[in-house]
Amino acid sequence: MLTISPRLCKFLIETTKTADIEAAFSKIFRDYIDLKLKYLNETIKYFEEKWGMDFESFRKKTKSEYSYEVEKDFWEWEEAESLKKYYMEIKNSWM
Repeated sequence: MLTISPRLCKFLIETTKTADIEAAFSKIFRDYIDLKLKYLNETIKYFEEKWGMDFESFRKKTKSEYSYEVEKDFWEWEEAESLKKYYMEIKNSWM
């Protein structure tokens, strides 16, 4: 059982304009996941436009390149791809 302060309950219900706390949490959670996915998709799109290819092509093409820009973009892009997959799995299991 989860205990939530009355103040937080009131805030969640007012903010989400829902009738009960469970619906409020569900809405907040869905909105959070959607915002995370939107940000990750924008990040991925930025790298795809910057490098003119998708991540797998970038991974293969730059496998032996070791410039700071390539390494930095690789790690940021890989993180965005991994997090997108993670949040999509959560979204699909939740909704």
